Amino acid sequence: MKSHSPAKERVPFWLRWLVPVILVLAWLALAGVGGPTFGRLDEVSSNDQASFLPASAEATAAQDWQAKFRDSDEVPGVIVLEADETLSAVQLGGIASLRTDLEGLQAGSAVIGPIPSGDGKAVQFIVPIDSSKEVKEVVRELRDTVAQSAPAGIKTYVTGPAGLAADLTAAFAGIDGILLLVALGAVFVILLVVYRSLLLPIVVLLTSVFALCAAILLVFGMAKAEWIQLNGQSQGILSILVIGAATDYALLFVARFREALTHTTNRTAGVLTAWKASFEPILASGATVIIALLCLLFSDLNSNKALGPVAAAGILCSLFAALTLLPALMALLGRAAFWPFRPKLVPADQREPELVTGLEGQKGLWRATGSLVSRRPRTVWVASVLLLVVAASGLLQLKANGVPQTDVILTASNTVDGQDALARHFDAGSGSPAVVVAGQGKAQEVLDTVKASDGVGEAYLLAQGSVPITGAPGAPSAPDVRDGKVLINATLNDAADSLEAEETVKALRAEVKAVDPGALVGGVTATALDTNTTAQRDLVIIIPVVLVVILLILMLLLRSIVAPVLLVLSVVLSYGAAMGVSAFVFNNILGFPGADATVPLFGFVFLVALGVDYNIFLMSRVREESLKHGTRPGILRGLGVTGGVITSAGVVLAATFAALGVIPIMFLVQLAFIVAFGVLLDTILVRSLLVPALAYHIGPRIWWPGKLGRPELDAAVQREAGAEPLEEVATR
Repeated sequence: MKSHSPAKERVPFWLRWLVPVILVLAWLALAGVGGPTFGRLDEVSSNDQASFLPASAEATAAQDWQAKFRDSDEVPGVIVLEADETLSAVQLGGIASLRTDLEGLQAGSAVIGPIPSGDGKAVQFIVPIDSSKEVKEVVRELRDTVAQSAPAGIKTYVTGPAGLAADLTAAFAGIDGILLLVALGAVFVILLVVYRSLLLPIVVLLTSVFALCAAILLVFGMAKAEWIQLNGQSQGILSILVIGAATDYALLFVARFREALTHTTNRTAGVLTAWKASFEPILASGATVIIALLCLLFSDLNSNKALGPVAAAGILCSLFAALTLLPALMALLGRAAFWPFRPKLVPADQREPELVTGLEGQKGLWRATGSLVSRRPRTVWVASVLLLVVAASGLLQLKANGVPQTDVILTASNTVDGQDALARHFDAGSGSPAVVVAGQGKAQEVLDTVKASDGVGEAYLLAQGSVPITGAPGAPSAPDVRDGKVLINATLNDAADSLEAEETVKALRAEVKAVDPGALVGGVTATALDTNTTAQRDLVIIIPVVLVVILLILMLLLRSIVAPVLLVLSVVLSYGAAMGVSAFVFNNILGFPGADATVPLFGFVFLVALGVDYNIFLMSRVREESLKHGTRPGILRGLGVTGGVITSAGVVLAATFAALGVIPIMFLVQLAFIVAFGVLLDTILVRSLLVPALAYHIGPRIWWPGKLGRPELDAAVQREAGAEPLEEVATR
């Protein structure tokens, strides 16, 4: 049979035009539906911290009981009016008249107040707001009304849980627009530099945006069906993850496509060659990240459980877009996509240089890197490990045991200022009391215990209509009893979102259970405490599961045990180094008071899963080259041909995650730095030096127990390729 050269390959019409056009039209339709859904995510999103607690948490059980004592689900807003001097009778009269205006605005039960402070310089109102209403809008109206109606010279604040919820919502408002624009702009600039082409960056970004549209549609459907609980953090991470992952997969495919176009003039044949070459590493990479993210389903925190499927859906859509939409666009555009630097056909006798060392045909930075790795492999990997260990020592400075909620927002906040004013003049926990649920028969004993507890300012039993039992003449004397339980509200001396208040709740739980073993302590502080405790427990459970899953996937991909174990150890060490450096930056440069308890877990999942991505891209190509040229030449060849594309992918992913820093939420800023720095560290040091040098030093045994792991077979491969085996030289 007469053979055809790759340059003259013929491809059927249906494969050249029909399939690519159908795929592009299908994705256009999907984007047309998913794009408008972006603006509807708020319909199925909630930033209420209590909704993310597990059912087993004590704060959750207390919240369920608390709901039985009220007719509606309300969020307290605390209004504080503060003067520099003691308030006059005229000023107090003007403030008292505000109650009528407040009752006309709020959408919950009766307004409590005015309550003057002991020093006479401040007054507070407690305004219950029905959470079924738009809390952000109610708070905005309250702030406007109080600011306009307050006597001259008096500062006004709306704080408490309602104020915090409103300010958090405002802080997350940039997720829909600013975050996406910053991320896309950064990626576009990087792609322009990498490709030196105008059309190709647009094609890659279109792939990412279409993948995001599909992911949003999928996530909206899951949230609408109440399979997941979506919040602002998940939305932001979804956008960044999809853009970064889709662009990374696109970079790998485009690199193989450019390489294929040097072997053929047929654009469709080039796409098919690139697709076959990149399918396995892209699929393995995507599967690794998806399965690692789904390990978050083992978390007890509903917020973590939600992020797992949300982020996994994003990676899945990125995977499909990179393997369907991008090849279709490349099949239609061909060499025109690379204009003005179109790849040229290379003569057949110049396509595969004969490899002796593995450096043949390479030049510039990656030839120098390969030369260093081959000449001093042990020195390179030992020095790399020592550097990472030193950086990882900073982990001892990491304060990831939670931060006050008022520190979460990094911009000026009326809520934070109001909380400070509240602490200056009242018990700092006013408006956000701890809630104690006790048995009816033990009501008085539990109340006495709560009142005597350190850190509690005042406490009272609740009567019907949410009225406190004070003991004053005419005051209700019988508590409200629901299913044999009573409710006690305890105002804490410290701000409800402070670490000191959490310590008070810990002690209070122990004290009331000594009186009534069935008693529960809940409220805002208890919710934060249980969230932090659960997050730290999740860290111990999920990290081993993720590592085992990634290890198994790598073993299947590389048909080896030694290489996957070393790769996993390398990314774990890289993660430790990234967290150590991050702890130093957070404490000594950015001046953060600490970190959210979920930061180490999220940092681990993203850094380990994404860090393994680049090792998959590298080692899958190294294995491919090792089968043709032997292990050590294959390592240097694989490093050289993947160096540029993997480094570009790392820079893109780091830039997209860094874009999270534009959202003024401490958790997102910290996650942005951890992942961006960690990805760059992994790309530049671990994947470029540590892994190749360690693999080169070990030699063919890196593939043990596979066939490639036999030194005699590796030597035979090198001889067949026309080169002298390097085994003896490399092990001197």
